Amino acid sequence: LCFFSERNILRGTERVVQKIRVLVANRPRLMRDLVLATIGEQPDIEVVGETKDEAEITELVERLRPDYLIVALDEPEIRPGLCGFLLGRYPQMKILAVAPERNSSIFYWAFVDIRTKRVETSELGILNVLRSKAELVEI
Repeated sequence: LCFFSERNILRGTERVVQKIRVLVANRPRLMRDLVLATIGEQPDIEVVGETKDEAEITELVERLRPDYLIVALDEPEIRPGLCGFLLGRYPQMKILAVAPERNSSIFYWAFVDIRTKRVETSELGILNVLRSKAELVEI
């Protein structure tokens, strides 16, 4: 199973690499700031929006069409209902759910059904998920 996060588009003889589009939706401001600091300076990643309001997430996903959504995760053992709804509606999008107080992150993606993977909660772990270098093994 492989996902390509870099999309190469040929225009004439010129090759254009599109950036990975990320929407950051974490309630604690500190968490949003940490995530934004981790990915904000990456040349291949574009933060297309951010919100602290969970009620805005669906509308922002519809309007911005991110490749990835990064959300806060309250309980690592329970998949948030919003993830299932969004992946059912936007199966091309992937979701990284981060629970910083438990040092836990989970990666969700859709592939006929919804898949889940626990990932390292670190700068490298987040960047690997966004660049699709994380091992895609179910938990």
